[in-house]
This record gives sequence, C-alpha cells and structure tokens, in this order.
Amino acid sequence: MPGVDKLPIEETLEDSPQTRSLLGVFEEDAAAISNYVNQLFNAMQRIYDAQNELSAATHLTSKLLKEYEKQRFPLGSDDEVMSSTLQQFAKVIDELSSCHAVLSTQLADAMMFPISQFKERDLKEILTLKEVFQIASYDHDIAINRYSRLSKKRENEKIKAEVMEDVYTSRKKQHQTMMHYFCALNTLQYKKKIAILEPLLGYMQAEINFFKLGTDNLNAPLEEFLGNIGTSVQNVRREMDGDLETMQQTIEDLEVASDPLYLPDPDPTKLPVNRNLTRKAGYLNTRNKTGLVSSSWERQYYFTQGGNLMSQARGDVAGGLVMDIDNCSVMAVDSEDRRYCFQITSFDGKKSVILQAESKKDSQEWICTINNISKRIYLSENPEEIAARVNQSALEAVTPSPSFQQRHESMRPAVQVRPHTTRTNSTGSIGSDSSALTTLSLDSIVAPDTPIQFDIISPVSEDISGQARTPGQSGRRTNPFGESGETTPESEDSILHQLFVVRFLGSMEVKAEENSDIVYETMRQILAARAIHNIFRMTESHLVVTCDCLKLIDPQTQVTRLRFPLPNVVLCATHQENKRLFGFVLRTAGGRVEGRPISVCYIFESNNEGEKICDSVGLAKQIAFHSELDRKASEKQKEIERVKEKQQKEISKQKQIEKDLEEQSRLIAASSRPNQGSGEGQFVVLSSSQSEDSDLGEDGKKKRESEA
Repeated sequence: MPGVDKLPIEETLEDSPQTRSLLGVFEEDAAAISNYVNQLFNAMQRIYDAQNELSAATHLTSKLLKEYEKQRFPLGSDDEVMSSTLQQFAKVIDELSSCHAVLSTQLADAMMFPISQFKERDLKEILTLKEVFQIASYDHDIAINRYSRLSKKRENEKIKAEVMEDVYTSRKKQHQTMMHYFCALNTLQYKKKIAILEPLLGYMQAEINFFKLGTDNLNAPLEEFLGNIGTSVQNVRREMDGDLETMQQTIEDLEVASDPLYLPDPDPTKLPVNRNLTRKAGYLNTRNKTGLVSSSWERQYYFTQGGNLMSQARGDVAGGLVMDIDNCSVMAVDSEDRRYCFQITSFDGKKSVILQAESKKDSQEWICTINNISKRIYLSENPEEIAARVNQSALEAVTPSPSFQQRHESMRPAVQVRPHTTRTNSTGSIGSDSSALTTLSLDSIVAPDTPIQFDIISPVSEDISGQARTPGQSGRRTNPFGESGETTPESEDSILHQLFVVRFLGSMEVKAEENSDIVYETMRQILAARAIHNIFRMTESHLVVTCDCLKLIDPQTQVTRLRFPLPNVVLCATHQENKRLFGFVLRTAGGRVEGRPISVCYIFESNNEGEKICDSVGLAKQIAFHSELDRKASEKQKEIERVKEKQQKEISKQKQIEKDLEEQSRLIAASSRPNQGSGEGQFVVLSSSQSEDSDLGEDGKKKRESEA
C-alpha cells in the first residue's frame, strides 16, 4: 500500500494558519470520501436488493412449476411427460433458489454490514468531532479576547484568576479536541481503504461460494487474487491498529508535556527567555486606528521571513508584508489599555506598528528577534552565536535607535528585489537558516538586474511580449478588436484545443532554459517582489493550448493578448509545493545576448492544478512533433516518387532517341546504296525460294524450273 498522509498532532497546540490550512485539506478529503462512500453504498444496496428479488423470483418460479400438474387448461389434456419434466426443472430451480438465498445472506453480512458500519459510525464520528472542535476553537478565541482586554491597572484578582482559568480550560479543551480530531482524520486515511476493499472482498467471496455450490471447478488465479486482497486488508488493519496506538501514546505524551503551555503567561523560571533568535512566529495583537483618537486591536499570525515582518490571517493561503525590519528600531512601549506591547519603527521613521504579545516572555523574545534581524545577524554564517555575543550588552531587549538623519546618511544603496530564501517554520521559536543566502548564486540562472513585469501587454501594444525587435524592424500595431491585417498560420481545426483559466503573476528574463530550477527560482523572486511591493492585482486570462501555439485570450473581449509559438516553449514546470503555480520558458525570436538567445520565464496561477496544463503543453508538443515527422516522411515519399517519375521519363526519352537514330541510320544507308539494296532483296527472295524448294522435294524443283 502507498504511504498515508497524516496531520501533525504535535503542532495542534500552536494552531498556526498552516496547520489550519492543512486541516482544511483533510476536511475536504473527508467530505469527498463521505460523498463517494454514499454513492458506493447506494450501488451495493441495489446489488443486495436485486439479489433478494432474484432469490424471491427464483423461489416463485419453482413454486409455479411444482403447481403445473394441478392446473386445468381448457384445451389441454393431462401430459405426464410435461409434468415430470417440469417437476425436474422445479427441483433444479429450487436448489438455485436456496443458493440465491444463501448468497443474499452472505451479501448482507460480508458486503452491506462493513460499508454500513463505516458510513454510520466512522463518518458520523468525524462530523461530531468537527462540531466539537469548532465549538472548542470558538470558546478559546472568546477566552483569549477576554484575557487580552485585561487592564494593566490593579484589578480584582478574582476576575483575573477567573479569566486565566477560563483561558486554561478553553485552551486545554481545544488542544485535546484538536488532537483527537486529527487522530480521527488520520485514521480515516486507513479506514477509507478498508471501507472500499472489504465490502468488495465480501461481495466476491459470496459470489464464489455461490458458484462453488454448483461446481467444484474454480479459477485458481481468481482465488489467489482475492487471497492477496484479503491479505492486503489485514495488513492495512494491522498497520492502522499500530499507528492508532502510536497516535494515542503521542496524544498522552503531548497532553502531559503541553500542560505548562496552556497558561497564556507561563512562569519565566520554568520557560526562560531565548534572546538569540533570528526567526520567530506566533500570534500577536496589532493596533489599527479607527478614528482620530480611537483604535481597535486585531489578532493575527506574524512571522519573520528574511529581513521582513509578515502577517497572515487565519484562512489565508499566504502571508502579506507588514514592513521591512532591516535597520529598524524596536522597543517595549507602555500602552494605555494593553500589556506586553512593543513598537517597531522602520529605518526611515515613516512607518511604525504597535503589537501586543501574549506574555512577557513572548514580548521579550519578539523584541530580541527583531533586534537581531535589524542588525542583519541572520545573514551571518552562525547567527545564533553572534546574537548571543551581541545581546550580552543589550539585556534590556531594546534596539539602540539612532536619529533618522543618521539613518538617512547611512541608508543602504537602492537595490532590486532582494531574494528571500528563508522559510517560516510552524514552530514559534526557531533558528535561522541563512546558509542558503551565502551559498546560493543566481547569476547562472537569472540575468542580473533583470526587471520584473507584473502585467501582460495589452492588445494595442507595439510588440509581442517577450520578443525583441531587431534593429530596423518596424513595429506593427495590433488591432484592438482582434482583427489583423495579416493572417496568422494558426490551425483552427487543431487536434488539441484545451482552455484553462489562469492569472498572470509576472515574467522576467532568464539565462538558463533547460533546468526546471529556473522556473522555481523565477516563481520565488516574483512572489517575493509582489509581497514586498504590495502588488496583489492579477490579470485573469484564458490560456488556450493548441498544437501550434499557446494563446492568452481576454475573457471579456475574446481578444488574443499574447501568442507563444509552441516550438519556442522550451520548458514547462509546476511549483514543487503549490501545484497551482506553473511557468514556462519562452525562447524569443529575435536578439542574442552574450552569444545566447534571449529567454523569458512566464509565471501563472491556475484554478486547476498546473500539472494538467504542463501535461497539455507536453502533449501538444508531442502531437506537433509527430505531425512534423509525418509531414517530412510524406514529403520524402513524394520526392522519391518524383525522382522515380523523372528517371522513367529519362529512360523513355533515351529509348525514343535510340529508336530515331536507328531509323535515321537505316534510311541513310538505303539512300546511299540503292543497287546493293535490290540485290539484297533478290537474295532474300532466292533464299526463301530455295528454302521452299527444299521442302517440296525433287518433283517440286522440276516443276518450278519448268514454270520458270
């Protein structure tokens, strides 16, 4: 059996958006399983009902045959032979009826019972756990919001204790419910195989037993196949039991280990502050202004990515850029209505954000992490060691903040989009993985200082995107109504014509074109550039794949925005993790740089999986390749036939020339020697006469002489 996907039970306490997003995928899978099992149950129910009907009909037929001899037909007389024959048929059909009854019982036990149990017990358990988890998650959010609104002033200790107890209870309930929910979803990945294979196995074994009642000869390979299926089901069941036991043990261990973490403000003596972090992630409350003096707080998931602070709301696919924290200032601030607040100010002082952590320890770790990133410690080879040395002199966890004028004087030079190679982990406090920044070289893949184009060229552009204009070439303006003065050699009746809905993310010039890593690197740079520059608008188009080209068509006006000749598409690949992202490398028609052709990589997002589009492009290239081979073979065959025809004409012409020469030679010889020709003629006549005389004999010779 192939591997089984599982939800990470260890990450249930953190409850990050990534975990919720993965949970949504498993919930969609559970819904799909439920829908499919219901359809399969209905189909098997029809088999069972049909078998019961067949058993009853067979029994009724046998009964009618037995009662034949009791019937009195007006025109019929007693026929003992017919009666005895029908009695024999009745016995056979009665035995068949018994076999069908046994088959119905076996179908009820071996086919309908397992799938009914899976439908009524396992699938309903998933739905129940889902409702309980949603209620627990909602209660936890309410408790957290109530706890976050506690004033820093001296309040009633009883109220504070009740709030903290409420947070503890709701968080524990959510964690335990979430772990059991994850366990049930993971177990469902095994049970869905059993729920499909076990009823089929029972159905086939019941049918075999039915046929064994009538014959002892059974197809041995079929028995072996069914035996293998039975063994496979048993193996899956044993594996499920073992994995279920492991998950239950993991839940018990996590419940014990996570008990101190249920409190929102843990004891700092038990969980000390880590001041050497260069990456961090977790939930924070951010202040949003709603008026001149009023503001509101919103809870979101924040994480660091390279030199950027990112935020992600629950349910979003990806995070958005909050601010650049390179050379920024960070310090703890005293808020009027919130505790554990800190403020981050950009290097030029134009942007600042106030965030609230859940505890004092979390607030200090966020301040230390942003302080380390601000000093670019994350770019070093050993960021944690350098951070440990630097933070010995800054235990107050406040970044020294020079004046804005000094910052402008020491401002970094303007650069293009900086590649972010670090990825946020699902844990709250993790180390930096900056070695990739120092070892990764992009010069061999992406052309340096290459601008990124975030929008496709409109229909009235002067040139087709991605195709360089050669010197002296005049630009032909495209008709905005989709009509062109020149007809393009596209085949409207192409063998392949598939349409996909895509959104254009961007394109940029690349160096290499044979390796799929160029597509991955281009995706990474374009997505990072969109996040940094807050570019979220995407142009939706219809991508049409034919055997001649790829076309981007405006869905509203049906105007062709871009046309990519299929032979120029040298590579097409999808993202390694997000299969909705795909891109292809186009070798442009004109221009060469450093002895190589200009290549442009286009990146898109699709509604369907990008692999389907890449498969369609590959299929189109194969069809075009085979069509080209057939065309060349046909042209070659025609060329051979033309050569043969030409040779035949040459041979006929040569024979005609030889014939004319012989005729001419004979005429010339006849005109130059006329007497000789007469003598020769007489000689021929005499020779014929002599031949005839020899045939006539002696009497004939004498007669001819007398006549002469």
